[in-house]
Amino acid sequence: MPEFPIIDAHVHLWAPDRYEIPWLRQVPALNDRYELEQYAAQTRGIEIEAFVYEEVDIAPDYRLLEVRQADAYAAVDPRLRGIVAAAPLEYGDQVLAYLEALVAESPRVKGVRRLLQGEADPEFCLRPGFMRGVELLAELDLSFDICVYHPQLAGAVELVRRVPEVRFVLNHIGKPGIRDGLLEPWRSHISELASLPNVVCKISGAMTEADLAAWTIDDVAPYVRHVLAAFGEDRVMFASDWPVLTQAATYRRWVETVDTLTRDWSEPAKRKLWAENAREAYRMG
Repeated sequence: MPEFPIIDAHVHLWAPDRYEIPWLRQVPALNDRYELEQYAAQTRGIEIEAFVYEEVDIAPDYRLLEVRQADAYAAVDPRLRGIVAAAPLEYGDQVLAYLEALVAESPRVKGVRRLLQGEADPEFCLRPGFMRGVELLAELDLSFDICVYHPQLAGAVELVRRVPEVRFVLNHIGKPGIRDGLLEPWRSHISELASLPNVVCKISGAMTEADLAAWTIDDVAPYVRHVLAAFGEDRVMFASDWPVLTQAATYRRWVETVDTLTRDWSEPAKRKLWAENAREAYRMG
């Protein structure tokens, strides 16, 4: 376990009885209240300095309300120091007013995410309107969180290449096909993405892409280690993806897994992974 306070770069909080979150109906194990009380209980014994609230794919009508709710959580737990909000970037120039509203809503809004993993077109992110929406993020000092499955990675690489002025954060190591033992072309795409200086990567989500009930550290190790080597100690950050991770592991087990896979890292490198890189990526001071 880390011997210093950590920053969790990817936490979801939700109450489906308060706001409409359609996808939860298909995932009974997660279709419940997961808020600060539950997060505190499941992270007990782990010293968490700060965490980032990540949008939860809430129904579109609630997107601005989601930011207000995240701010309300932060009023109770000041460790919530960053918000990645949802935004319909495919609207192109028309999304600017929405982005300005996000920033005005809360100073904790540090970035946006428009989920791409559900798009049938693997190059959806390269459509002109979407790319224009991404370009606008630079004007407001917002980063973009990329959440794709491995077949969509090639498009994501091209997006990052075409918009060098925007900071990108790859979620969940690009969701590789761990369950099926697939390394290529995911491995090559990760190396290509890591060669671009304007992207960092969250070390998260590996266990939920493996066999949920029976995964072992040996199953996820080749994938996590490749990402760590490709991006290097300056561009990786610990993230839990709580409570999604609870389908496959406890919070503590994921912390222990990442800790084991970086056992040989130097103390300064570990501090970057567990806290400093997230603090910089999400501009948390």
